Amino acid sequence: MNENREEVMLDLLYKKAVYGLDQNEEKQLAELEREFGGEPQSESFELTVATLSMVGLDTSEQMPANLRSRIVADAERYFDEKSTAQLTPAPLAADPTDRGSIFNWLGWAVAAAACLALALNIFYTKPQDTPIVKGPATPTPVEKLTPEQERLRLIETAPDLARGSWGAGNVKELTPAGDIIWSDSKQAGYMRLSGLPVNDPNKETYQLWIFDETQDDKTPIDGGTFSVTSTGEVIVPINAKLNPKNTKMYAITVEKPGGVVVSKREKIVALAKRET
Repeated sequence: MNENREEVMLDLLYKKAVYGLDQNEEKQLAELEREFGGEPQSESFELTVATLSMVGLDTSEQMPANLRSRIVADAERYFDEKSTAQLTPAPLAADPTDRGSIFNWLGWAVAAAACLALALNIFYTKPQDTPIVKGPATPTPVEKLTPEQERLRLIETAPDLARGSWGAGNVKELTPAGDIIWSDSKQAGYMRLSGLPVNDPNKETYQLWIFDETQDDKTPIDGGTFSVTSTGEVIVPINAKLNPKNTKMYAITVEKPGGVVVSKREKIVALAKRET
C-alpha cells in the first residue's frame, strides 16, 4: 500500500518539477510529504531534475580527461560509502519508516548528481579564452624636423661637408649674408640666407646654380627655385637636378616664375665660393 502511495507521490513530484500542480494536487502532495518523513521533498526532486538536465547539456567542447576522471572517481567513492552505510544494521530504536525508501535514495542521489552537475557547469560556463584580434599596427610616427634641424643634422652626420659664405653678386645694392653647405655623399645641402628682398612668385623667383668640376661652367647644375616670403634669415633646402661631384662655387640668380634651364646671369644676387 505504501509503495503505491510512494509512486503517487513521485508522480506528483515529477509533475510539479516539470509542469506544475493545480491547487488540489498541491494539497495531495503536501499530505503525502507529511506522511513520508514530515519534510517537503519537492525541492530535492526539482534539484534532481535540474541536475540531470544540466548533465545532459549539449556541448561541442570535450571535457579534459583529468577532470572527467576525477569526477568519476569522486562519484564512485560516494556511492561506495552509501552502499556500505546501507549494509550496516540499523539500530533497534530506529524509526520503522526509515527503511531505505525511495526518499532516502533521493537524498543522496541529489547530492551526488549535484556534485557532478556543478563540476560540469563550472567547466562549460567558465570564461573561454577569446583570441585577441589585433588591429592594423600603428605606424611609427615619422620625426618631423624643421629646415634648421635638418641642416644641423646634416652638419653633424656628413663626413664630406663642403661650405661657402654668401657675398654680393652683380646687384650692388644687395648685401646678402649667410652660408651654404653641401654633402656629395648624402647628395643634400642647405642655404642659410639673409639680406635678400621678399619676391613676388607671380613675377620672379630665386634660383640656385651649382658649379662643380664635372660640369661646364656655362651650364651649371640647377639647384632648385625658391622664394623669400619674409625679411630676416631663411633656410632653404637644395634641390639639385643632377648629382654634383666636388662642388667649387654657388650662385643665386633672379629668374622668371618657375625658373629656367640655362640662366643668362643678368641678376646675380649672391655668390659663394667653396671654402672647405
